[in-house]
Amino acid sequence: MAEAMGETALGLRERKKQRTRATLIDAAVTLCGRQGFDRTTVEQIAALAEVSPRTFSRYFATKDAIAMAMVDEILDRVAIELTGLPAELNPLDALLRAHIGVGLAAKAGAPGAIAVDRVMCVMGILLSSPTLRQSALHYRHAAIGAALGRRMGTDPGDRRLQLVTSVWSAVVMTALAELAAENENWSDVTIEDLIARIESVYADFTALAPGAREVV
Repeated sequence: MAEAMGETALGLRERKKQRTRATLIDAAVTLCGRQGFDRTTVEQIAALAEVSPRTFSRYFATKDAIAMAMVDEILDRVAIELTGLPAELNPLDALLRAHIGVGLAAKAGAPGAIAVDRVMCVMGILLSSPTLRQSALHYRHAAIGAALGRRMGTDPGDRRLQLVTSVWSAVVMTALAELAAENENWSDVTIEDLIARIESVYADFTALAPGAREVV
């Protein structure tokens, strides 16, 4: 009985930690959407989440770390989408379909989907912070790497897998940069705009390098 009570207490503590972490991320999304990533501080995030800055530091070492946690949330969803796509799709087409799937689910408010404002907030953060943009470009998300590796029949260290993820990152960043240049306020950009621009940039890429879609 004592063992069962110990397991219950551990479960409660873990759930509390998960709730606190989620609350901190929610607070960061709210503040970044309202005033931008650069103007948002750790102290402000902690205050909105009703915890101390010290508590914040137990979950995230820096403000950049919480931003990358938001990126992680999206990439986790993309990885799930990837696993459900037909095996015959080439890796780049699969990445396109998976990202568009996440965007459409957000737009529709599907159960379990990431909210539209969260997706757009993360994209805005990546645009506003060169440091985070570089981190995202060089970041190799384990879940996506595993899903792509299974699709391509390779291991995570394979050069072809790295090339696919690098090319896809360039497609997304090009789409984001174009939208930012055309809109004075990122808040004016919609999820529909983002989806359409990613599709357009990818179409241009495949027209210039049609053989890239045959990566195996």
